[in-house]
Amino acid sequence: MTDQGAMWTARVLTIFPEMFPGPLAESLAGQALDSGLWALETVDIRDFASDKHRSVDDTPSGGGPGMVMRADVVDAALGSVMDEKPDLPAIYLSPRGKPLDQARVRQLAAGPGVVLLCGRFEGVDERVIEARGLEEVSLGDFVLSGGEPAAIALIDACLRTVPGVMGAAASMEEESFESGLLEYPQYTRPREWQGRTVPEILMSGHHARIREWRLAQAEKITRERRPDLWERYVAMRDEAR
Repeated sequence: MTDQGAMWTARVLTIFPEMFPGPLAESLAGQALDSGLWALETVDIRDFASDKHRSVDDTPSGGGPGMVMRADVVDAALGSVMDEKPDLPAIYLSPRGKPLDQARVRQLAAGPGVVLLCGRFEGVDERVIEARGLEEVSLGDFVLSGGEPAAIALIDACLRTVPGVMGAAASMEEESFESGLLEYPQYTRPREWQGRTVPEILMSGHHARIREWRLAQAEKITRERRPDLWERYVAMRDEAR
């Protein structure tokens, strides 16, 4: 078996370790996990509770609804990983975090791995976030029941760029966000379906013209659907000229 220290490793801190690997055990990610191309470790935060009920939360200071994950319990769980691997990026998955993008995904995938803290309830005591210098990351402007689905999504995104996991590097280069654009439309057989046909240019065999068409389509879709990405793309394109 491959030396685990050399593998890209996701270390997930959660009160629901049984949720992992979940979807990550399937398809190419699952095959790569079985083959030792990456590793997954889960840490049950409840193991670091000090009472017989394995409590990880308490009422919020100042009042209010819900419960908050305790700083001392979460810090002990983090310490079990971070004290041994202090150089790993440590991320708290939170809707108030910086939006995850492909550039950050590539950075995380290029390193030895990542530590992911999955919050629950109303969140985590702010003091442990500050004390451990956690990077807060969000998948978008919406709220999940906990950080576990977000952790799975982040790991999956990283695995797509870990060497050997996905296989065809060329196909990844043309996916959404890799060039700063959303991906162009895709088609396959049958050539005609419900009165809709595959664009003639894609059947022409002229690869240069096909590349031009795909770029034009990607630019059009990005301009219409994601003006924020389009503005950034235009600035980078103009700077490169």
